[in-house]
Amino acid sequence: MLNAFSDLIAAGQVGTVVLLGLGIIAAIAALVILLVFVAFFKLWLQAKLSRADVKFSELIGMYLRKVSPRTIVIAKITAIQAGLILTTRDLESHFLAGGRVSNVVRALIAANRANIELTLQTATAIDLAGRDILDAVQTSVNPKVIDCPDPAKGRSTVDAVAQDGIQLKAKARVTVRANIDRLIGGATEETIIARVGEGIVTTIGSAVNHKSVLENPDNISKAVLSKGLDAGTAFEILSIDIADIDVGENIGAQLQKAQAYADQERAKAEAEKRRAMAVARQAEMKALVHENRAKVVLAEAEIPLAMAESFRSGNLGIMDYYRMKNINADTSMRDSIAKPTDEKKGQ
Repeated sequence: MLNAFSDLIAAGQVGTVVLLGLGIIAAIAALVILLVFVAFFKLWLQAKLSRADVKFSELIGMYLRKVSPRTIVIAKITAIQAGLILTTRDLESHFLAGGRVSNVVRALIAANRANIELTLQTATAIDLAGRDILDAVQTSVNPKVIDCPDPAKGRSTVDAVAQDGIQLKAKARVTVRANIDRLIGGATEETIIARVGEGIVTTIGSAVNHKSVLENPDNISKAVLSKGLDAGTAFEILSIDIADIDVGENIGAQLQKAQAYADQERAKAEAEKRRAMAVARQAEMKALVHENRAKVVLAEAEIPLAMAESFRSGNLGIMDYYRMKNINADTSMRDSIAKPTDEKKGQ
């Protein structure tokens, strides 16, 4: 090809070369247009026949902006067929923002069929917030039932103790409907389960005895439902039904048993403390007796010294000493005579 152009230029046929170049460029352009036409013709024709009003230029713009033309076209066709007026720009903007276009369109159709007020702006905002708008609309139309507690969390019953100490195990089923207005920023199902569980525990705990709860389990539903537990959540509680309630353990008796055991151990500790104090006091008294005896012995040992000192100082004579000995002997004799016969035999 290049050699042919060189030969024509050498032969002075420059005009021919230019015409050939323009023809090649035109052929390439025509080929590109044909490929684009073939690529988007089916979508354009589908939109045209469905009165979706999607232009070829819009399809090319979507492709250049990395937007899925098929997703936008199918979503718009679905909306038009359902009687909704949505622009291509709105759908494309939501796609570029990372939203789920088909989910939003289906939610708008479901809301329109169910006479639920839902605008495109609200639906896209809820979708971009991470909530499943289609599931919310379906739940608003067809309320769903939530188990309380959630078996997937590992617990199958809500356990509570009445005032008579008997434990009751309850299962509840909560029927809820999605509240579209509170879907953004509203609490999830876990909050509903937690609040209902708390309400059940409070109601059973305030009952005088477990028999009254078993006789009228609907009182639990009425008491819990009257608390307005759906405030601040994305749901509206329609009903709370006690599916099952069983009698558990006698928690009151177990607590009394534990308290009695603790009192017994405390009494034992107090008794042991008093015994130890008595033993210590006894040992102290024995030591005190030995101490006093030692003092007596010391005092008796000083008597001979005092008598010797009296002899040396002349305060005591030999006759005084013998007189004192006679008096001691006479006193000992009289004490021996005065003792009972049994006591003498014992000696």
